[in-house]
Amino acid sequence: MSKNLISGAEAVIKSLIEEGVDLIYGYPGGAIMPVYDELYKYQKEINHVLTRHEQGATHAAQGYARVSGKVGVVTATSGPGATNLVTGIADAQIDSTPMVCITGQVASHLLGSDAFQETDIIGISTPVTKWNYQVTKASEIPDVISKAFYIARSGRPGPVLIDITKDAQFELMHFKYKKCSSVKSYKPEPDISFDEIKKAADLINKSKKPLVVWGQGVILGNAEEELKDFIEKSGIPSVWTILGLSALPTNHHLNMGMVGMHGNYGPNILTNECDLLIAIGMRFDDRVTGNLDNYAKQAKIIHMEIDPAEVNKNVDVDIALLGNVKKTIPILTKHIFKKTHEAWISKFKLFDKIEHEKVINEDLFPTKDGLTMGEVVKIINEETNGDAVIVTDVGQHQMVACRYARFNKSKSNITSGGLGTMGFALPAALGAKMGAPNREVVAIIGDGGYQMTIQELGTIYQTGAAVKIVVLNNDYLGMVRQWQQLFFDKRYASTEMINPDFVKIAEGYYIDAKKVDKRSDLKKAVNEMINSKKPYFLEVCVEKEANVFPMIPSGASVSDVRLE
Repeated sequence: MSKNLISGAEAVIKSLIEEGVDLIYGYPGGAIMPVYDELYKYQKEINHVLTRHEQGATHAAQGYARVSGKVGVVTATSGPGATNLVTGIADAQIDSTPMVCITGQVASHLLGSDAFQETDIIGISTPVTKWNYQVTKASEIPDVISKAFYIARSGRPGPVLIDITKDAQFELMHFKYKKCSSVKSYKPEPDISFDEIKKAADLINKSKKPLVVWGQGVILGNAEEELKDFIEKSGIPSVWTILGLSALPTNHHLNMGMVGMHGNYGPNILTNECDLLIAIGMRFDDRVTGNLDNYAKQAKIIHMEIDPAEVNKNVDVDIALLGNVKKTIPILTKHIFKKTHEAWISKFKLFDKIEHEKVINEDLFPTKDGLTMGEVVKIINEETNGDAVIVTDVGQHQMVACRYARFNKSKSNITSGGLGTMGFALPAALGAKMGAPNREVVAIIGDGGYQMTIQELGTIYQTGAAVKIVVLNNDYLGMVRQWQQLFFDKRYASTEMINPDFVKIAEGYYIDAKKVDKRSDLKKAVNEMINSKKPYFLEVCVEKEANVFPMIPSGASVSDVRLE
């Protein structure tokens, strides 16, 4: 082989190194084997983590990306290896997580022949990727990978998939790498309209009952300080979507809590009383708005958003402030008056008092014998001082954790938001720990979702990542059971779980484990878990048929939020 020529497979690895990649999650197989063979030679430069399932690789890459702010990278083989990535890719797409997935493919002359382990992953993944591309020539590899990383991380982030035929991996080429800085017809950030910003400032200055609703766009734009400066100058009470959680410290005096189906009482009710709603980096998801026919109809709406496709998609707005919020918020802040809204804020405090009396006090300081999910989260808060990364799955435990977890710093709440993917938390917690090795990472998971990716305990053991795993076990698919109780006359169809011995399973993976079913043992067990320097599994048996409130019934208005 000429010194000036390398294989397409080696070009893949060298391209990743050029992009600063030092960590990959993946699973080898026949069609991606040339890349893995080259990866073997670059073990000092790139750490490859062998997950136990390709879906686990995508969720681990998501957790890594969400905590670190970097692009998560995944590799897999063709056919079932590639299709097993799709759920994680779809999750990353709807939650705007930057990820590059590289799949092997059968040789180019076999494309379309139904060859062994051939699947049209480009066609399958097109609806759930920001961009995808099939490589059939080695010479394409550097430019395609450079473009992939640029697209994945720029503008509104998202997942990209590159499918590389096996012959392209073997083919020889001259390697030259140039980082991508632009793509024709792709504009990651729209132009900022200063006239619209001035109009928005005028609305803000005149408003009597304004409300800020912020989402993950603040975190993705690294605009946490800009948000804080804006709300402190304006004095506007502010609330968050679950993906926006942790952008502002929980104890900030203008942080009023969560909106949405299981959000806080005041933020939901007062959404339909505010005279101005300022949406920052959020997309008016149906779980936030409830019935759109009755959502904030009394209010003027300002939407600050990087993706023009999200503006006026679900909610008609009065002013659209397009652009990266890290740039637009400070310009807006310069044009607003310094104000306080004490009378308006007192309404939030009144509703907060009602919610404490009806819901929160019993969740956090229960008088019943059974353990509650809320008190488990409260003790985790106490033992971690609000400094931990909390990773949640999907279901009742997710809503409880988002409601009661306390955060001092951003990029601390990692959850599956838009897609609602059960099985997300365990591998995502591994990725989060590897993305933030000096932070405590606690996965809070339900007994249902936990078993969807339970095999990733093997990955956690093999890497030694000190992930703390808490399974809140109620022997039910709890959220589905709650709906069945409230809306289907308690017909608990296929929601009761006959669970295995979770402690034995964890110990089978050589992970320290404990089970708690008494309140008197809970704090000591959580303390022991947090103080462990190794992976640790804690099962907490909670009330079987407890419900999560407040709750906005499906199809109802945010004003119809129920406390019981």
